Amino acid sequence: MSLYQINKGVSKPIVFKGLKAQYIAYLAIGLVLLLISFAILYICGLSLWVILPLIVGLGTALFFTVFRLSHKYGEHGLAKHLAKKQLPEQLTFRSRQVFINLKTKRSDLLSTDKK
Repeated sequence: MSLYQINKGVSKPIVFKGLKAQYIAYLAIGLVLLLISFAILYICGLSLWVILPLIVGLGTALFFTVFRLSHKYGEHGLAKHLAKKQLPEQLTFRSRQVFINLKTKRSDLLSTDKK
């Protein structure tokens, strides 16, 4: 008799310290951008007394924002929210020509099928 391994939870989202799915990537990208901005500001000759509070403040804001978005929207909620914002509130047609053409095209299709 063969033994088969059961993979439970294969389709579950990745969760790390309360962050779900794509929010882990958002946090990682934000931290890399903060590291690069720290390096650029340091190379430009800005004082560490200016750079450190700025980077620490932006990092704290990044953490709180990403965790808040993760808890508020969940795994796919942010993408759904952004997609819903792109939908128009209403569609306005100034003429019925669009619908008349649809009906004639449909009847043309039916008449060609019978031949």
